[in-house]
Amino acid sequence: MSNLDIRDVGNYSEVEIIKRNKSAARGNSSILEIYLDAINWLLARKSDFDWLVCLSGQDYPTQPISKTEEFLAQTEYDGFIRYYDPLAEKSAWNEKSIQRFFNQYIQLPESAAWLLRKYSGKIEHYTPLIVKWRYSMIGLKTKTPFNRNFKCYRGWHWNTLSQACIKFLMNYLNEHPDILRYYKRTIGPEESLVQTVLVNSQQFNLCNDDKRYHDYPLELGGYARLLTVKDYPIVTNGNFHFARKFDAEIDSEILDLLDAQALNNSPLAPERIQKSNSCD
Repeated sequence: MSNLDIRDVGNYSEVEIIKRNKSAARGNSSILEIYLDAINWLLARKSDFDWLVCLSGQDYPTQPISKTEEFLAQTEYDGFIRYYDPLAEKSAWNEKSIQRFFNQYIQLPESAAWLLRKYSGKIEHYTPLIVKWRYSMIGLKTKTPFNRNFKCYRGWHWNTLSQACIKFLMNYLNEHPDILRYYKRTIGPEESLVQTVLVNSQQFNLCNDDKRYHDYPLELGGYARLLTVKDYPIVTNGNFHFARKFDAEIDSEILDLLDAQALNNSPLAPERIQKSNSCD
């Protein structure tokens, strides 16, 4: 755990800090709201941007930013975003996605989590309620906005989208406030709303790749594995613009190597260079 002093960040030129009074938490709509607030801030000021890059606080560049900018300036794609149809095939992962986005939830105080965990089996057995104790949420099966022409898609929150994609997204949500209201009652809506709107529009050439490296082993239950110097060859193989997550107290060498790579454009050893066939 580390603390970021925003006063230091504010000293850099061309850096704007958008303050939010409400707290953010994993699972509810707060992360999605922060993302949409940032977009509204950009559009309200008529900011001149070509791409909007959505980063986690744990993301770290794996190549010089100038190289990423060059890539985006030359690409034929309108966006880089992971997405898939959770109804396409049956799996434990997809079943969790269906529960998250095909039901409506309300959030209880965090103090209720232990109670929900203790009695979740009985609650779900004797009532129609769905219990998600990790998020202190209870939900119900309900009518969804999804159909054959408007499928639900899910993926990761982090993405790189062109201005055209961003403007379409916001125009769509303004014209369809019912979709935004629905998603705000789902679990982790930031991992589905953007994909669902953009993919269903069929207006954009989207690359199903967010250009991030991360590893989510099953044994960590939804948390990313900490990357170490052993991961350096793969995160810098040219396929990724960013990687997560790191901990300097566990392995600082990987961060030193990435700093040299990103800041000094240090050449990669030939054995570290691999060919990519993923939206390159």
